[in-house]
Amino acid sequence: MISIKKYAAIDIGSNAMRLLIANVVEQQGKETQFNKSALIRVPIRLGQDAFTVGEITEENIDRMVDAMKAFKLLMKVYKVERYMACATSAMREAYNGKEVTEIIKKKADIKIEIIDGKKEAAIIASSDLHHFIRTEQTYLYVDVGGGSTEFSLFSDGKMVASKSFKNGTVRLLNNMVNDIVWEEIEKWIKTNVEPYEKVTLIGSGGNINKIFKLSEKALDKPLSYMYLNSQYQYLNSLTYEQRIAELALNTDRADVIIPALRIYLNAMKWSGATKIYVPKIGLSDGVVKAMYYGKI
Repeated sequence: MISIKKYAAIDIGSNAMRLLIANVVEQQGKETQFNKSALIRVPIRLGQDAFTVGEITEENIDRMVDAMKAFKLLMKVYKVERYMACATSAMREAYNGKEVTEIIKKKADIKIEIIDGKKEAAIIASSDLHHFIRTEQTYLYVDVGGGSTEFSLFSDGKMVASKSFKNGTVRLLNNMVNDIVWEEIEKWIKTNVEPYEKVTLIGSGGNINKIFKLSEKALDKPLSYMYLNSQYQYLNSLTYEQRIAELALNTDRADVIIPALRIYLNAMKWSGATKIYVPKIGLSDGVVKAMYYGKI
């Protein structure tokens, strides 16, 4: 007997919003499967508002309401039975973040939970991460967002340390990350990886996914530090327009991809990792699984 449930997750990030609709397939005697049915991404850069002026602008509130109404209709069409909407860094920091959630609840009938960095890291960790983590190895998991980056260290298959830093692609674009933040990240990584002989990176986020796609590597194969560094230099040599025209990058991806690579490269350098694996996981996947397993 096979049972299929429809779950959805809405991820309201600092650079974009995503709606993931998943088929949750239950089969007796087998592990539950989570299959992507649809993924819709809307390029609303809330971080540009939140990190520079401290509030979500009227224009972006209107765009958010429209996006949420569309997500609501799509969930209805797909017959979604359960959903959760999570907002991260930008909405956490905007002083009108709570007010925006109330407007959206009233106008689009979608309840949004603003989650902190710790909960964000925990939700992502409850995604398919365990499939990629071998018990005999040590991994530094790095999830780069627009407003923050979550670092989690795994050893013997268990999370041993986790921290969220206010360093993300939209902040870096606006020159809002000072040297002290970089120094704190370096210190945290070096201190936590010190007891371990060898560390491998696992990266998630839209930017590293795009780099991995461009590499045309097989899903289970890692990217090397040298490859990542060469891509960083290459992308830096192109203009914003060239990145869009020649590499077919989205307009809201073509600028943030460079600061994202800077974060991954530094994490590799400070942890001594020479390889980075890029599984297709993120907050949306974690939300669906956490809902199913009753963790949220």
